[in-house]
Amino acid sequence: MTTFTATPADGSAWVTGASSGIGKALALELASEGFTVYATARSEEALDELAGQSSGFRGRIIAAPGDVTDKEAMAAIAERIDADGNGLALAVFNAGVYLPVHGETLKVEDFDKTFAVNLSGVVNGLVPAIDRMKARSRGQIAIVSSVTGYGGMPTSAAYGATKAALINMAESLKFDLDKFGVRIQVINPGFVDTPATADNAFEMPALVQPEAAAKRIAQGLKSGSFEITFPRRFTYVLKALQFLPYPAYFWLMNAATGWKKRPLETR
Repeated sequence: MTTFTATPADGSAWVTGASSGIGKALALELASEGFTVYATARSEEALDELAGQSSGFRGRIIAAPGDVTDKEAMAAIAERIDADGNGLALAVFNAGVYLPVHGETLKVEDFDKTFAVNLSGVVNGLVPAIDRMKARSRGQIAIVSSVTGYGGMPTSAAYGATKAALINMAESLKFDLDKFGVRIQVINPGFVDTPATADNAFEMPALVQPEAAAKRIAQGLKSGSFEITFPRRFTYVLKALQFLPYPAYFWLMNAATGWKKRPLETR
């Protein structure tokens, strides 16, 4: 079966987490390519402002506010998009939160919120999107994960767990989605300068700006690759570290982040 790559002529695009960071930049990038982009986030005001920024583009951005943790709201947005024009052709599930986790000050709530947004929040949009794409035997799905899903990093016990799950989810679903013409990809960026990374307590090498990340993602969506990852000079190194024995892996991560020298959290 030929790999499907969505174009503006095939239907609309849906981007979650579109009020800031990668999602905002990607919505603008896709609209500049001619897509009608339904932008989802909780802030209707931010989405209206974003829609205004697409004025004069080949395509346009339509505010579709909603909370990704609300299953019914996500299903309603998918139905709304599918009923408009040529239907839903491309969905990029990007919404996510990063809550730093320290082993000495663990909070169940940090895990609950992270899992609800980053993992269940993707599933809540993914299922209705695939249902609609399956009916037409065509569609393209992209899930924004992270290189933190490759292996454990300091403060990422909750965030990294969700990103590892998203990688596994995309890999597993590909076997079946390929059979009925729905293409799935996983996006594993390195460090991107967004509100989610602003609180990182260690140096972030090869930091990428959201606009540059959006262009790389847009290029990757047109490629035949399952994984979209960048900058490769950094992300491929992190992937290669997973082949090391654990003692070497932990030693290198401690050395790279200086984590072993950091004092314990007290709050």
